[in-house]
Amino acid sequence: VAAADAQSYVQKLGITSDMVVQELGWDEDTDDELRAAVEDTIGGEILEEDSDEVIDVVLLWWRDEDGDLVDALMDAIGPLSEEGFVWVLTPKTGQPGHVEPSEIAESAPTAGLTQTTASNLGSWSGSRLVQPKSRPSNKR
Repeated sequence: VAAADAQSYVQKLGITSDMVVQELGWDEDTDDELRAAVEDTIGGEILEEDSDEVIDVVLLWWRDEDGDLVDALMDAIGPLSEEGFVWVLTPKTGQPGHVEPSEIAESAPTAGLTQTTASNLGSWSGSRLVQPKSRPSNKR
């Protein structure tokens, strides 16, 4: 991915300066240009899985062989702010580890999330998942 493309992908992801971004599922195949562009945009580092901060955006890199997506989504929303959202990033069709869009569409509601947007991010596809607005806040 060219740097200019990565920057436009960050805009597609709705990530802006000063957001707190956490990354789950990092592996050797993740898009380093996209990760660097996110860090440039937020003016800091992407938080790792063990962070205990309140998160604005979770980038969940997910592949077909990674296990149970519902479990991963439940873990992802734990530290999420009320307005926060999750991007499930999966390898594109034809790539190793490709995840069928229907798996994300079926897993999201089970985890209490709603899918709002799908984006093409180079060799990855992104699905934006949000928490329903009507749910009572259980965060203290």
